[in-house]
Order: sequence, then structure tokens, then C-alpha cells
Amino acid sequence: MNSNPKTYQLIIRGLVQGIGFRPFIYRQALKHNVSGTVENNNEFVRIIIQGEEKDINNFNGELKSNAPAAAIIASIETMPIDAERMHEFTILKSSSSSTNITLVSPDIAVCSECIADLKHQKHRIHYPLINCTNCGPRFSIIHSLPYDRANTSMVEFDMCPKCKSEYENISDRRFHAQPVACNDCGPVYEMKDSKQTNNDIIKILQNIQVQLNEGKSIAIKGTGGFHLVCDALNQKAVKALRSKKQRDGNPFAVMFRNIESLRKYAVTTEYEEQLIQSWQRPIVLLKSRKELAYDVCLGFKTLGAMLPSMPFHHMLFENIEQDVLTFTSGNISDEPIIIRNDEAINKLTAITDSIVSYNRNIVNRCDDSVIQVVNEKARFIRRSRGYVPSPIRTPYNVEGILATGSELSNCFAIGKGNQILLSQHIGDLKNPATLNFYEESINAFKNIFRFTPSIIACDLHPNYLSSRYAQASGLPIIQVQHHHAHAASCMAEHAIQNKVIAVCFDGTGLGDDGNIWGGEFLVCDYSNYKRVVHLEYIPLPGGDKVSDQPWRTALSLMYMIYGETLNRFDFVPEHRTNDIPLIITAIDKKINCPLSSGGGRYFDAAAAIIGVCKESSFHAEAPMRLEAAIDKNEKGNYEYEFNNGIISLQPMYKRMFEEAGNVDASIVSARFHNTMVNVIVDTCINISKGENISDIVLSGGVFQNAYLLEKSEEMLRKKGLTVYSHTKIPTNDGGLAVGQMVVAVNNLMID
Repeated sequence: MNSNPKTYQLIIRGLVQGIGFRPFIYRQALKHNVSGTVENNNEFVRIIIQGEEKDINNFNGELKSNAPAAAIIASIETMPIDAERMHEFTILKSSSSSTNITLVSPDIAVCSECIADLKHQKHRIHYPLINCTNCGPRFSIIHSLPYDRANTSMVEFDMCPKCKSEYENISDRRFHAQPVACNDCGPVYEMKDSKQTNNDIIKILQNIQVQLNEGKSIAIKGTGGFHLVCDALNQKAVKALRSKKQRDGNPFAVMFRNIESLRKYAVTTEYEEQLIQSWQRPIVLLKSRKELAYDVCLGFKTLGAMLPSMPFHHMLFENIEQDVLTFTSGNISDEPIIIRNDEAINKLTAITDSIVSYNRNIVNRCDDSVIQVVNEKARFIRRSRGYVPSPIRTPYNVEGILATGSELSNCFAIGKGNQILLSQHIGDLKNPATLNFYEESINAFKNIFRFTPSIIACDLHPNYLSSRYAQASGLPIIQVQHHHAHAASCMAEHAIQNKVIAVCFDGTGLGDDGNIWGGEFLVCDYSNYKRVVHLEYIPLPGGDKVSDQPWRTALSLMYMIYGETLNRFDFVPEHRTNDIPLIITAIDKKINCPLSSGGGRYFDAAAAIIGVCKESSFHAEAPMRLEAAIDKNEKGNYEYEFNNGIISLQPMYKRMFEEAGNVDASIVSARFHNTMVNVIVDTCINISKGENISDIVLSGGVFQNAYLLEKSEEMLRKKGLTVYSHTKIPTNDGGLAVGQMVVAVNNLMID
């Protein structure tokens, strides 16, 4: 180094904690012959770098290109500073000095190097919780920032001399890996059944093999909660598990031994394989190639597949014969996934034959993320493990805003600076246990991210439990109309600043007129919206009951069309036919029959009319089975009517009713979907001409329908319109809090 070295300070913001970023910086410094320091704090990583200008340039040039796979560098601020001569590069101790925060890494699937160490590293042979700076638990074990061992559930485990030596050795892959542990000092696994408790990992794996062969099921603790596991090819075992779990018709997720095993049972694209093998290890919805046990998917031609993400998973498949296992969430019915060992014993012993757990606490509950691919883009059905708490960036200062989300498929969000931190999947708040999980998670986010809310954004519906949470806070509240929030969430994801035409199709959301909306065409920006077109209102006899009984919506729609001449009721389950006169009377007298324009309800009615789902055993079963029935070779469609901003689908349903039973359900389903695509495209074109807007936003739970989304995007683009849909957050209500937040902050700016 010359006598006059240059010195710079670098401030790096983004996901730079818990992913081996400081060791990476240290190795880069040695490689490029520069001196200085690197420091982690709760807000950013600070680097002081000193050396020759060319060496510093080389160092800077590789910061992004060679960074750890899980790193997200949002910004690098570089400025020259004066400093005394430094002769080495050192890592300083983490500090914490403000309420600002740096990002927390999501949990990272075990890396290939650690899998190799399981077999070759003496003190870690067969150690089922092995990890390093490149992999392992992160968000699921953290209590607070900065991300150091003392602030995680690993604080209870003192490092042995070997682990401490690795932790302190800059050249070691486990340098500053906070959950580092081994057979001598780390958490351990335990297996409990009715006969014994076992702590020997090899015997545990052997016992699991015996139980799988006997058709039994096992509860196994994962990264973010317990899973329920059995042989996915054993119909008797899967059926028994389904019955005990009280999971009526919802498909089970499955874990395959490896990608080669998966290919035998599923049709995959290159992109889908990249997703399923990524460090996030999500569940990916794939087209089935070969059938599993019937009760895994219950007739659906798709399956939710994942690959091993924990060391224990890899060890499990090395010690069993099976290539595919059920890996469904360890819970009862609609309750949250179980994370505590004692709760697993109390609740899951009645469901499974044994409980396999480890004695490191899960701090933050995190379900598996679920993704499907549409038009070669990943679309979240559920955003959780592996992705949370990565932020959504916004140009607005959203500091202090808490967005409480919706009633169903809930996620909440907090605002930190110009970052929106969307929570993990919470679930349906009507379940008391889920509501408790919701409140616990908000408190956890407050603690981890040093967040104190000053304003709360919530849904317009006053009786949503998320809205009641806002009301009980005593803080100022900004109510956001449900579908405006849907539109704004997609706009925020794509950083759209101009007005758009928003197609918001879902099941329910309180409208400005007091009716239930859900088939809406809005012209909006973040501050304002105008409802320009909507689907025709239909009465929903029994209110919320229609979600579980699609035949009710079908009956209401058929009665709208045919009146008293309606004399065919084959879309009504036989055991419900006695209810028909009462429901018609309720419709006539407007007794508990709220009006709805919900697109989801129209899909429900279609499923009942063509006979693919008259009653639902789980949320959204009717539209899922309707989509599954599509004959993709059928190009036909039906008529519909448009009058004064209202779209009437009565002509379509009349034809569908006439064809039901005479034309194959797959043909009718295809024609229905093609018509709904035409409705979306034709309406957008007409609004575009009138409003001179060419940007189209598609949002709402109905757009989880892959066929509808794919065809709508394709046709809108062919018409010269620019289309935006969700890729970073769910299109369902799981992304709603993001929209609530950006609408709220824009209204505050206006005020």
C-alpha cells in the first residue's frame, strides 16, 4: 500500500444480516488487498475501506455480483472520509443505536456443503440441525435485532470449543453463523410415542421407517412449525390422517426425495424446477403426471410439491424406502400450525402415532409458502417461510403505519421508512386460535423491528376482526375500501404512479353502497377510486353460508333468470331439496339475502350448476374444481349483456343451465372461463377508450385461477394494453395490507 491510501465509507442497506454478509466482505477485502472494518448494526452495514484506488474499485465492483445468494442489496452509499492508516481488515462487534432497522433474513434451506458435512465432519456426523452462514433458521428463531445468537432461541445453547473456534475463524464457513452447533453442544431431536421416548437420531429414523411401512403417521417439527407425515402412496394411511386432522377436502402437500423422484409424479418446467430447488424451498403447485394415493389430492390433477429443506429431511429420505411423503401443516382443522413441543404432544398425539421434535424453540411461526407459475412468473398463494420478512419497497415514508389486513387469508403489514414489511401467512381470523396468533405476531413484529404504530389502516368493514383490532387500539384509523386496497397493492408492487384501470375480482368486500362487492372495474390511483363497471348484483341467501354451499348462489341466480317457472333443481344436493321453498321465500322477502357483485360467487354458482361442486368442504373448493374441469382445447364462449355500467351474466348462466347434463362439464367449464376472460378484456378496452388509460391492474382472489389470469393477460396485451398482476405478494387477501398502507399514506399526504 502506498503512503497516501484512499479511504471510503460504505453504507449498505438491504437484506445483509444473517446470510454471511460480513464474512463475505472480509474475504473480499483480503482478496483485493484493502484494509478497514465492517460493522453490523440494527439499521445497515457500515464498511470503512482503505487502499489503492484500483483495489477499492475492484472491491466495490464485486459487492453485488459475488454477494451471498440470499443477500438483497437495496442501496450502497459511498463517500470519501479522512482516516488514520489501517493495516488490516477487521469485523467489529454488532451495535444497536436507533429505532431504524436493517432487514432480517428469511429462513434458508440447508446448503449442499452442510449436507456433505453430515457425513464427513467428525463432530457433526448425523447432526440433524447442522447449518452455516449460508443456510439454516433465521426469521423463525429471532427475538430482536441485531441478528446475534443472544437475540435468538439459540441463546440457551453454549457453543462447545470446536464450534466456537469455527465461529471465530474468518476462513471458516461457520464464521459468525449465529445458530452454529454440533452433536456436542446443540439442540437435539426426540421421538415420543405411546411406548417410549428416544433421543438417538439413528434409532429415530429407523423407527420412522417402521411406522411408515405400517401405515402410521408421524408429527415432525419443521423450521416454522410441525408437519404431519405419512406414506403418500398408502391410501389407507392418508385417508386415516385426513380424517383425524379434520381436513375434509383440502389437498395435502407432499415432499419428494429429490427432483428426480418428483419428475416421476409431476410435469415440470425448467422455471418450476428452479423455484422448487431454490433456497426458499416453497411448495409449488404442479400438474400431476402419476397419481399418488387418492386422498392426497382428492381428484385434483395438480399437486403441491416440495423438496427437503432441513438437514433432518435429507437424513429421513436416506433412511426410508419411500420417495414421497405427505407434509401437511401440523394443526387441527383451521387452527394455526403448531410450534411448541408441549402443544404438539397435547394436540397431535390423537392424530399421529408419534411426535418427532427438537428442543430449540420456534419463535416466529411460519407455514410453508405456496406458489404457482402462470405465464412463467411465480404467483404466491401463500407467502410465508423463505420469503418473510423480505420487504416491499415504496417511494413513500410509511413509518409508523400498521395495516391490519383482512378477515380471511390474513397478513398484516408494518411500515419502516420506505419499506413495507408484510407478515407471514396468518390465516382466517374467525378462528380464536388464529386471532391469538395474529395478535402475537403483531407484537413480535413490533419488538423485532422496533415498531411503534401511530396510525392504523384497516378494511372498511367494521365487523372484520382485523378492523376491530384497529378500533380497539385507540390510535387514529384510516379505513380503506377492500377493492381499492387490492388495486393499490398491485400498483405498489410495480411502483405505478399513474391512474390505472383495476379489475378486482374476489368473493367479498364491503362496498360504498353497503352491498358486497367483488366483481369491480375501478379507475383509481392511490388516493382515489371510481367504480365505473361492476358485475350485476345477486342476492346471497343465508349470507356467509353461500361460501360453503355454492348451490345457494346457483339457486338465487337461476331464480333471478326463471322466476316461478324454475322447475329443475339438479344443482341442489338431494339432502337440501327441502330447503328450496324456504330459500326462495327468503329471496322474495329479502330476509338475510345481502346483495353481492362478487366474482367469486359467480364462479361458485357455475361449479354447482355444472355439477362439479355443489357443497364445499374447504375454502374456495368450488372455483378450484371448476378450473380443474376445464377442457383447454375448447375455444367456445357464451353471451353476456352490458347496460349502464352493469355486466349481466344471465344469458351465460341460462345457456349453462340448458347444457348442464347434456354437454360434458369440461366443455361447459371452458366456455364459462372463456366468457369471463372476454368480460374482462372487453370491459377494459371500453374503459380504456373512455378514460384514456392503458395500464390494467388485475387483483383479487379470483385471479388465483391460473387459466383466467393467463388468458386475460395474453388477450389484454394483444389489444395493446399494459397489464400488471401480482408476483411478489399474494393476489388474494394475503396481499391486502400492502394496499391498505399505501392508500393510507397517500391520504395522509393529501390531508
